[in-house]
Parts: sequence; C-alpha cells; structure tokens
Amino acid sequence: MQTSERLRVLVVDDSLDTCQTLTFILRDAGHLTEFAVNGNSALEMAKRHRPEVIFLDIGLPDYDGCKLARDLRQIPGLSTTRIVAITGRNSDDEDRALDAGCAMFLPKPVNPRTLEKVILQAATSPN
Repeated sequence: MQTSERLRVLVVDDSLDTCQTLTFILRDAGHLTEFAVNGNSALEMAKRHRPEVIFLDIGLPDYDGCKLARDLRQIPGLSTTRIVAITGRNSDDEDRALDAGCAMFLPKPVNPRTLEKVILQAATSPN
C-alpha cells in the first residue's frame, strides 16, 4: 500500500486478530494506526488519537456500531472523519450504517487492496 500522506487511522473491532491484522497492514504502509476492541475504548481512543479514518465493526457486542458511528461524529474535530463500516455478519446493516454517517460499507475479511483504495480516497478527498 503506497500513499504519500500519513493518516491517523483507528480500527475498531471486537476481534483482536482483525484489529492486529488491519493495524499491521496500515502501520506497514506508514499510517499512524491505533485500535480498540470495544465501543467505549473506541470513543476514548478517538478523543486522543483524532483519526482521519475509522474502520468500524458494526457488529460489536457491547455497543451498537451505528450508534457508535453517530457518537464518534459528536466528538469535537471528528465531524468529517471518514468512517468505514465493516462487518462479518450476513445482515442488512448497510443502509443503517450509511444513515449513521459511514462513508462506505465493507464485508469482512477486508482485502488489503480495498484498504489501500479507502486510504487513498481519504487522503485525496477534501473533507
């Protein structure tokens, strides 16, 4: 993955394996990446890390992912953060996620090339 701009990225997923894998890929590409494994720590991490892109699992067991997307938008400075919904569930959450302010909806597992495209779009789009 090659982008000329380093972005601050937050990965939110209750699967530690998914968090670590996505974080490794994004850090390897030079991005400042942190992760959270539940909704409450995602809110705290977002306040400190100020991400420009958030990959958000919609199927968190402790916090509705769509509500979390709305709550993340309420944090000062994060109103234009690109939130990308991801899920491993077979569900109809795409419309809910987009209505909650997510820029796009991706099924798991997320392909590294897809990560690259999302990061490139975030780096080149004028919030």
